[in-house]
Amino acid sequence: MDALLELNKVSREFSVRKGLFDPRPASVKAVDNVSLALFPGETLGLVGESGCGKSTLARMATGLLPPSSGEVLLSGRPIREWTALERASRIQMIFQDPFSSLDPRQTVGASIAEPLVLAAKAAGSPLSREESREKVREILSRVGLQPEHIDRYPHEFSGGQRQRVAVARAVVAGPGALVCDEPVSALDASVQAQVLNLLKDMQQSMGLAYLFISHDLGVIGFMSDHVAVMYLGRVVETASCREIFSHAAHPYTEALLAAAPSRDPSRRGRNTLLSGEMPSPLSPPEGCAFHPRCPHAGPLCREKEPPLVFVNQGHAVRCHFPL
Repeated sequence: MDALLELNKVSREFSVRKGLFDPRPASVKAVDNVSLALFPGETLGLVGESGCGKSTLARMATGLLPPSSGEVLLSGRPIREWTALERASRIQMIFQDPFSSLDPRQTVGASIAEPLVLAAKAAGSPLSREESREKVREILSRVGLQPEHIDRYPHEFSGGQRQRVAVARAVVAGPGALVCDEPVSALDASVQAQVLNLLKDMQQSMGLAYLFISHDLGVIGFMSDHVAVMYLGRVVETASCREIFSHAAHPYTEALLAAAPSRDPSRRGRNTLLSGEMPSPLSPPEGCAFHPRCPHAGPLCREKEPPLVFVNQGHAVRCHFPL
């Protein structure tokens, strides 16, 4: 099966100043040599601490941000070769904050209709106003809102309802893939479950593929078929969701799992706790980027960056001493 979305050794650097009293320019590598593939109908979960590069990767995956090196392929073709309209009809993004991602001056009907009208125009079959409004009413019903909500403004909805509007806007033009950047982290726990179930239902009924980004392992475990773990701009472990949760091979993944709340008594007490904080991307450590916090680090870890090796079929890890 051909991948809908491929990231081939993509990196992204930003130029910054080191500090207020140091005007010399510095370079920060937010994403470093990452390769991932998303296939039709599957969910690839991307997990890691804040600041590890997840959102930068999401913006490169949707074409909102060009990579400094490497290539992003959409349906086998470089994403830079697609026009904005062509790209929007194939991949869409759901942002973390539904209030800031919706135009407060537009009704939700107008916001949802915009990608639909543009996609129809690009396909050479423009919609009349009434046709577009009817399709908007249909998609509002599918995401659990009332058709009469079409003429309301974003401030008239709750956070969960606004995120449903954002889902409706993302899927209305029929894309094959969605990039979901922390789509439920700003919502209450009960509302999170509703939105996650909605995304599951939409995936099954529309055959969608998700690149699903979260720092919450519970959410990742519920949504994902495969999981990629990021640390300081690099993917340090990839495997099926079941393999990650039962046989994590990287100490960082194991520490994330140990820190997550669990109902499984056998997992309680697995205290692989991390010391310190993630290093600054301005001055990453030599060797393995994780070694200053790793309880298993040895001299080799401080001197040489580990390669990506396979510990099992489909299970790759970037570590000198996999668990």
